[in-house]
Order: sequence, then C-alpha cells, then structure tokens
Amino acid sequence: MIVRPRTLRPSPPVRHGGLSLGLVIGLGLVAVLVIALVMGVGAYNGLASKKQDVTAKFALLDSQYKRRADLIPQLVETVKGAANFEKSTLEAITAARASVGQVKLPADATSDPEALKRYLDAQNQLGGALSRLLVVAENYPELKATQNYLSLQDQLEGTENRINAARSDYVTSVQIYNTKTVTFPGSLLAGMFNFQAIPQLESTTPAERTVPKIDFGASGTGG
Repeated sequence: MIVRPRTLRPSPPVRHGGLSLGLVIGLGLVAVLVIALVMGVGAYNGLASKKQDVTAKFALLDSQYKRRADLIPQLVETVKGAANFEKSTLEAITAARASVGQVKLPADATSDPEALKRYLDAQNQLGGALSRLLVVAENYPELKATQNYLSLQDQLEGTENRINAARSDYVTSVQIYNTKTVTFPGSLLAGMFNFQAIPQLESTTPAERTVPKIDFGASGTGG
C-alpha cells in the first residue's frame, strides 16, 4: 500500500489591514461623537448660564426701579409742605408711580417683549415726572433748605446712579447672550431648546431714549 503525502493547503491570509482600517474608522466615529457631545453640552450650558445672568441682571435693575418708586411718596409728602407747589406736577408723578405699580410682569419678563415694553414705558414716564418735579422744586428755596428734602435728594441721586449702572450691566448681559444664540455652536441648540433672543433694553423714540438726568450739584447738599 502506497501512502501518498497529504498536500497541505495554505491557510487564508489574515486580513490585518482590513481589521485595522475598520477599527480606525470606528474609533474615529466614536471620537467625533464624543467631541460633538462635549461641544453640545458646553454650548447648552453656556446658553443656560448666560440666560440666567440676563435674568439676574434684570432683577437687579428692577430692584433699583422699585427703590426709586418707594422714595416717591416721601418726596411728594415733603414737597407738599412748600407753599403753592404746582399741583399738576404732584399729580403727574403720583399717576406715573401708580402706572408702574399696575404693570404685571410674568415670571420671565425678559422673554416677553410686550410685557418688557410696558414695564419700560412706565418706568420712563415715572423718571420723566420725577425730573420735572425736581426742576420745579428748584424754584422753592425754603423747600430746598429742609433736611428731609436734602436727604431725599441724596437718596434719589444714588438710586439714579445705580439704575444707570444696572441698565448698562443688563444691556451688556443681553448682548452676550444674544450673540451666543446666533453663533456656532449655540445657534444649533438655540432653536432646539427654545433659547430665543431677548429684546434689548433700547428705546424706539427720542423721548424713551432719554434716561432721566438728576443733577444735584447746585442743590447745596455738599455731597
């Protein structure tokens, strides 16, 4: 019996190259997904953080407006003591303060353009009435000499300065937030998660653009 040697068939080549390429592609896709996820989370957190900052800045501005409104009754009572003080001026500032109190702001007024406009219109009217009252008061030397009036002047001046600073901070905060909603990658998420642009704190008419200016330099307060 003749035994023929068995022919050994060569083993199929191991496709190291194919596996490596697939692995590289897979890892690349994972890396892209991870980067996209990190960028998405960062963009979302950035939008949320800036939105909260806008809300906080608006709250500070609102608190200063409220402080000014709280000083009005004391000012009205003080100037009533001056003989023949213009009744129309007192009525105007009283009505303007009442209008401010009637404005009802939603929980997030910064996202409600109409509510924000009503709020600002009322504050502008109150500021204008306050300025007129103080101008008229300059014609009453006996009123300007009272300690109570001088104290209110100082408080109103400080409040007006804080209002201006708070307005500036709010405008800057809104600008930063709105920029994030329209630039990459925030623009991709703004629509998805309802991060809408916030109306800027600016006026549409010359009268509204005028921030009430209170100058007590000539009042003789020494401050």
